[in-house]
Amino acid sequence: MKEIKVPELAESITEGTIAEWLVKEGEAVKKGDPILELETDKVNVEVNSDYDGVLSEILKQEGEDVEVGDSIAKVDENGEAGASSNEQQDNAAEEEPKEEAPKEEPKAAEQESKGDDSSALQEESKAKDPSGDSVASPAARKRARELGIDLSDIYPKDPLGRIRPEDVDAHAKQSQQEKSKSEPKAEKPKSDKKKDKDAEKTEFDKPVDREKMSRRRQTISKRLVEAQQTAAMLTTFNEVDMTAVMELRKERKDDFQKKHDVKLGFMSFFTKAVIGALKEFPLLNAEIQGDEVVKKLFYDIGIAVSTEEGLVVPVVRDADRLGFAGIEKEIGRLGKKAQNKELSLDELQGGSFTITNGGIFGSMLSTPILNTPQVGILGMHSIQKRAMVMPDDSIEVRPMMYIALSYDHRIVDGKEAVQFLVRIKEMLEDPYNLLLEG
Repeated sequence: MKEIKVPELAESITEGTIAEWLVKEGEAVKKGDPILELETDKVNVEVNSDYDGVLSEILKQEGEDVEVGDSIAKVDENGEAGASSNEQQDNAAEEEPKEEAPKEEPKAAEQESKGDDSSALQEESKAKDPSGDSVASPAARKRARELGIDLSDIYPKDPLGRIRPEDVDAHAKQSQQEKSKSEPKAEKPKSDKKKDKDAEKTEFDKPVDREKMSRRRQTISKRLVEAQQTAAMLTTFNEVDMTAVMELRKERKDDFQKKHDVKLGFMSFFTKAVIGALKEFPLLNAEIQGDEVVKKLFYDIGIAVSTEEGLVVPVVRDADRLGFAGIEKEIGRLGKKAQNKELSLDELQGGSFTITNGGIFGSMLSTPILNTPQVGILGMHSIQKRAMVMPDDSIEVRPMMYIALSYDHRIVDGKEAVQFLVRIKEMLEDPYNLLLEG
């Protein structure tokens, strides 16, 4: 019997949650076959079997948290596909022939049972398998693990001594009743009621739906709180007249798609503008490490993508070396992988600056939170037609977008942040120069 353990995942990942078992107990597995999907802080990864054989026992169930090195299953290298080890024990117990007692014994046994205590009969009915473990169905074993009950303490109703889930529940109910009877009832002082209520989960008079947060959602919440607690975060705003970008897209979109087999979207314009501004204001492409400021001489731009399980930020590597088509293709590829939960750890790590687009959901204005340890993040918003006063004092209806820059004030001053945003505005309002500069 071999144990399957949680393998080393990545330097920054030490634990995860079992999302789904891909193989059931009793099914055959081969070395290298994926047997379960593990949800980590960043991505879902498959854990493969290290051996050929039969998955004889699952030690950790779906939804349980596990750490690197934990045993999660057992593989019988000599087993045959079919029922699990527990089911085989149950079947063996069912197939055992019943021994016929001598004719004169039933009456004596019946008289003896009348004089014995009922608990003694329960002890006699308790069955063990050859290894000394209680004979229980897989469902009963799982239920016992959930309730923290030792199978050896349970008295089965089955005449063959097999423990069923209902036996586990009955034992748990009986134990709770005995515990409540033995505990003296004492009234709590009035002053303690509020404190006790706050310490426990909030109860509601009306129906609620309570569910545990996914590991990824827990990680997102921790990181967002951490960013607000560790960085001196500040946000500055500006607005961009999107007329020129929209006219250029309308003019070039058909030829662009025919030539590059990808649509010309807004993200490539903003990515190019961000890179140009980062080159002029390098502190926004840096991070703090201890008492040092590390200025990054590369431009790996994170693009925030919303998925069912929360926001993820895949990274467009060396975006400064890509053209508009290259950026659009890479953003499309990463976005599709994010939706299909196929992103690798490498595709999520090491970005130098992030762009997030709340405008696709209708956001008018927001203050994005830093994707630490980065010190800058640009927020895009929805395009709204507004009456604008032009340089000649005429009034025109223009497609306008608010943009926001959140930054770490520890190393980025307000002057640099404002100028950074103004530079992005200038490049977007004159996209032809942006295209020429590459």
